Amino acid sequence: MLTILNQLVYFGFFQSLFLLVIYLFSSKKRTKINGFMAFLIAILFIGLLGKVVHNTEVFGKNFRLIALSEFSALLFGPTIYLFTSSVLEKKYYTFKSLVHYIPGFMYSVFILTYFIIPSDAIIIERSKTGELMRVIYMCHAVGLIVNLTYWFLSWNVFKDFSKKMKNEISYEIQNQFLFRLLIIIGCCLFIWSVLYITSLLGIDMIERKARPYIWIVLTLIILFITYYSMISPQVLQIIPELENKKYNLSKLSYQDLDKLKNKLELIMIEKKPYLNSKLLKSELAQLLGINNPELARLLNENIGMNFFEYVNYYRIKEFVTLAQTEKAKQFTFFGLAQEAGFHSKTTFNKSFKKLMGSSPSEYFNKNLQ
Repeated sequence: MLTILNQLVYFGFFQSLFLLVIYLFSSKKRTKINGFMAFLIAILFIGLLGKVVHNTEVFGKNFRLIALSEFSALLFGPTIYLFTSSVLEKKYYTFKSLVHYIPGFMYSVFILTYFIIPSDAIIIERSKTGELMRVIYMCHAVGLIVNLTYWFLSWNVFKDFSKKMKNEISYEIQNQFLFRLLIIIGCCLFIWSVLYITSLLGIDMIERKARPYIWIVLTLIILFITYYSMISPQVLQIIPELENKKYNLSKLSYQDLDKLKNKLELIMIEKKPYLNSKLLKSELAQLLGINNPELARLLNENIGMNFFEYVNYYRIKEFVTLAQTEKAKQFTFFGLAQEAGFHSKTTFNKSFKKLMGSSPSEYFNKNLQ
């Protein structure tokens, strides 16, 4: 097991070195590497360098080299959070971003002054009294709390973004990369938490042996994100170009909303804008001659649906109509769904079941017998 861990350390070290060289010397590739990730890679490189030097025993088996890896312990969570925000909310680096790294900076100062600077005699004495182990457990607890907190913040950003997009676009965005990334990181933190709790109950050897692997897995995940986003930047370009205009609050009366509702229904029936599989709310608002907030108010207050639900409601109606024509014989269910404006099979199935109460096949087996 130790050999496997060492191999992972070497792999992570050379991968981080490779990415840092690209970031420093390739201006073209540099633009494809998220700045938050570049910062964390530099920290990970220092931590991995300490592990590599410790393993090779160039300076002997000095535990202080291992302690270098702790500098990045509180940087995982904040960086994942800032990375998620930069991708989904277009929040780029500002000096305010540094606030999130204050706990990590203070933690690093503590590691430096408590574990690295003191003499061997002081460390040995702390170990004999049990103080050293108590402090190590405290450090792990702080690391877990900070990283778990930022993971939950990242997850909330992801959920809020997904909810917000349903008020702006009529199709589901391809965000599986970020979804799976957050799930994997969450699983690693969950396993770490469980092992930490078992160690507090007296089963400390399992946690001691597994902890280095969890650290390396988290490291490799971050290196993978950076590498993958560099060679396939399209996986992070999931946000459509939305209009960013500011309008005054809607001053439409209830009578105005009723008139607009009838006008909107007429547009949906006659012009069928929903056949555009990537219809945006701003485009439908333009057809109606109003702005985005006014359309949102019309949909939410007068119709009782968000934009995503409203457009897919008409797509389902179109699909049901098409399914009863001769043309239907030339298509599969999803083929017909695409003709009706759906962009995703998953979205079609979910929307159909939510509106009609059954799957497409169940519905037509029941109603077309």
